[in-house]
Amino acid sequence: MSIGEALADARRQAGLTVSQVSQRTRIRETIIRDIERDEYSACGGDFYARGHIRSIAHAVGADPGPLIREYDATQPKPRPVMAADLFRPVTPVRMHERHHLNWAAALGLALVLALGFVAYHVISSSRHPPSALPAAGTGPVAHRHAGHSAPRPSPKTTHTAHPYARQVVIHLTAIQDCWVEFTNPGGGYLSQSYVAGGTSKAWVFRHAVDMRLGNPGGIRLAVDGKNPLPPGTGHPITLTLGLNGKISS
Repeated sequence: MSIGEALADARRQAGLTVSQVSQRTRIRETIIRDIERDEYSACGGDFYARGHIRSIAHAVGADPGPLIREYDATQPKPRPVMAADLFRPVTPVRMHERHHLNWAAALGLALVLALGFVAYHVISSSRHPPSALPAAGTGPVAHRHAGHSAPRPSPKTTHTAHPYARQVVIHLTAIQDCWVEFTNPGGGYLSQSYVAGGTSKAWVFRHAVDMRLGNPGGIRLAVDGKNPLPPGTGHPITLTLGLNGKISS
């Protein structure tokens, strides 16, 4: 018996319709019907397909473990990305073009350094003008403070940096089961997690990340103290989370 047949049989034995399973799992009816026919193209990838299978199995009273293992065994494995693929140039660079590029970069760097050196001296001289010596005999102020140390200037108030300027802080509370996957903005895999309903989980990143949510309608999410989910979001969504509280979907 295939995965879809097992889920459909468990649903019928539980006396549930596809619409009722959709209401319990927040998965569209068309996707549930496709999965019962062992069609997973509408799921949006293996990560979401596993999440949908697990959620439907919980809703109809089936054990999701064997179904997930059967799915992993039957799906083709993606080819691993090799380091050579990441650093291989898209088009070959000709030798004479590379020499011209290196000379241009060297001249540009020298110009930037020269301008920075001049700007540094100009700014330094403008910030520290020569102080005038006090005139002799200006007594009232001098006598008033005679025998006392000069008052110290009050420390300037320093503005603290934004608490999320150097990190992305994520707090997720699952009301229903949820699946989360993190990748870097270039698409490189970082991690994935399954958060059961009624539990919470937190992550902290010191760089921008993409966060994929399998069941955004069944969670409460706070990123850098703010809720980044658009109102009424019920379908899988990908959020781009950057430093300084930058969020986009």
